[in-house]
Amino acid sequence: MPTGARWAMYVGIAILFAIACAYLSNWQFSRNAERSEQLQLVTDNYDATPVALGDLLAPGADLAPSDEWRPVRLEGQYLADEQLLVRNRAHNGSAAYEQLVPFRLTDGRVFLIDRGWLPPGNSQSLPDEIPAPPAGTVTVEARLRPGEAAPTSGRTAEAGQVPTINLGLVAEQTGPIEPGAYGLLMSEDPAPTDAPLPVDPPSDDPGPYLSYAIQWILFALMGFGFITYVIVSERKLRREEADDDDDELAPVALPASESAEPRRRVDPVALHRARKRPKDRDADDEDALLDAR
Repeated sequence: MPTGARWAMYVGIAILFAIACAYLSNWQFSRNAERSEQLQLVTDNYDATPVALGDLLAPGADLAPSDEWRPVRLEGQYLADEQLLVRNRAHNGSAAYEQLVPFRLTDGRVFLIDRGWLPPGNSQSLPDEIPAPPAGTVTVEARLRPGEAAPTSGRTAEAGQVPTINLGLVAEQTGPIEPGAYGLLMSEDPAPTDAPLPVDPPSDDPGPYLSYAIQWILFALMGFGFITYVIVSERKLRREEADDDDDELAPVALPASESAEPRRRVDPVALHRARKRPKDRDADDEDALLDAR
């Protein structure tokens, strides 16, 4: 392949690699922007003053993304007979459970409350004890969360359990509930003597997206730098090879005095002696015979 065509191919490869790096970098920047928005939403809503549920969630409506994590105040009664456990919830490195209990508001709506998490039992996976929710009229404060997606793997759970907090799956066992959101428990009044442990707050880790985006940009620059190094090195090598060829082909100019003298005849005997390796006695005898001739 001609040198120019090969270098053009190198540059083309570098350009394609840079385009791929730019796409991946832009994707990581987008992920970082999304994560920053999530963190800002938690900062703005997590410790806001609780308001009535109806102020943020109309009956049958979906939760607005901007209202996620907003605290709400509810008054009504727990439907303890319809409580469920959601399994395989990661807490402190173990597969724990979370307790879900429907809560009937004074206006008749039924809203799902996640009361917190329960560790697995000492001798079985199910919790050793499931605390009962407070009886009678209760005032609950909870943070709004959207329902989770149904499992894509098709996994199911035994009766009294659900694989995720998917409000449709929950409603299949509890009866109709508000489909737009559920509440993550903050407090109950009156407070029970025994309750599940609070669910962990959302992580404030911004994630590695920004650093990954910068790394892809650096990879693109390194690709161009590598191609430049290859081309420069190849050009240098070709110049050195050309210089060596010129040196081999250049005629050797002899001084006038040497060129005028007749060339001396090469003595084969002397040449033979000059090529001999370190001499021994036999070599000396051989040289004497040659001299005698």
